Amino acid sequence: MDLDVLFLGTSGSMPTAQRAPTATLVRRGGERLLVDCAEGTQRQLLGSGVGLIELREIFLTHYHADHFLGLPGMMKTFALRGRAVPLDIYGPPGLKSLFTVLKRIFGKLTYPVNLIELRAGDVLERGDYNLVSFPVSHGVSSIGYAVVEHPRPGRFDVERADALGVPPGPERGTLQRGDSITLPDGRTITPDAVLGPARPGRKLVLSGDTMPSATVLEISHAADLLVHEATFGNDEQERAHETMHSTAREAAELARAAEVKMLALTHLSNRYFGSELAREARAVFPETVVPKDFDIIELRFEERGGPLLVKGGALARQAEEISREPVSTVEGSAS
Repeated sequence: MDLDVLFLGTSGSMPTAQRAPTATLVRRGGERLLVDCAEGTQRQLLGSGVGLIELREIFLTHYHADHFLGLPGMMKTFALRGRAVPLDIYGPPGLKSLFTVLKRIFGKLTYPVNLIELRAGDVLERGDYNLVSFPVSHGVSSIGYAVVEHPRPGRFDVERADALGVPPGPERGTLQRGDSITLPDGRTITPDAVLGPARPGRKLVLSGDTMPSATVLEISHAADLLVHEATFGNDEQERAHETMHSTAREAAELARAAEVKMLALTHLSNRYFGSELAREARAVFPETVVPKDFDIIELRFEERGGPLLVKGGALARQAEEISREPVSTVEGSAS
C-alpha cells in the first residue's frame, strides 16, 4: 500500500512568492486526506497536477485563518461543478460554530457536508490503520493527527510452506492474510507455521501549530515521518514561545528524543530561507528535511528504504503525464 505526503503549502501565516500557506495532502492507496486548507489550496492542487479532486475528507488542526481560509472557496467550487458526493470535515471543538459563520460565504451547496468535532485522543478506525487525534500546545482549540498502521504479517516462508504441503495458490494467500487453512488430508495449518515475526506498520505524525509539547513527543515515538512546524529560528525563540510556536532546533530536539526516522519542517515564517532552518535543525537531528511546495515524501516500508524526499515530486509526475499525452496535429498552412 503506497503512502506519501504531498506538501501543497509550507509557509507560515501568509504566502510568499515561493511558498503557499499551510495545506498537506496525505495519500494512502486510493484515500486522499487533506490536512488544513489555507488560502489558495485549490490552486495549489491544480498546480501540482493532482487536480481539484473530489476530496472526501478534510482535517483542520485549528481555526486560525491561515489554516482554513481556502476552505469556503473550495467548497463553493465543488458546488459550481455540481458535486453530489458528501464531504466530511473534521476538526477540534468549535468546528460547527465556525461553519455557522462560513455558510454565509459559500452559500447553498449541491452536496451534503458532515461536520465531525474531534477531541484530543479520539481514534478513527480505518481497517488496517487508525487515525489518531492528539493534543498540541498552541493556546487555542488545536489538535494534531497521526496515521498509525497496524502491524503487518511476517514474511512468508516458501520453503516451510512447501515442506508442510501447502499448495501454491489461494491457500498461501489466506495464510499471508493471517487466517488458518485446512488441507485435503485434514491437517490445519496456522499462519504462524509459515510466517515470520510480525512487521511494524508505518506511522505518520502531523503536528499542526504547536510549541514543543510532551504529547507530540509521545505520539511521535518511532514514527517514520514527523511533520512539525518550525515557524522560527533559534534567534527568535522568545517570540516563538510568545506565539506558541516552535523553532527549528526545538523541533529537531523533539524528533531526536522521539527517535523518528525523518523530520520534515514546515510552516516557515517568511523571514527565513529553508536552508537556514535546515542547518539549525540538522545540527541536532541530521535526518531533517525542509520541503518546498510540491515536494513529496514517500513513506516506504523500512525494508524498502524508509522515508524518501522527492523534490518537486508532484511537478515531475505532472510533466511525465503531459509527456505521455498524444500530440494532436492540425493540417493547414501557417499564417
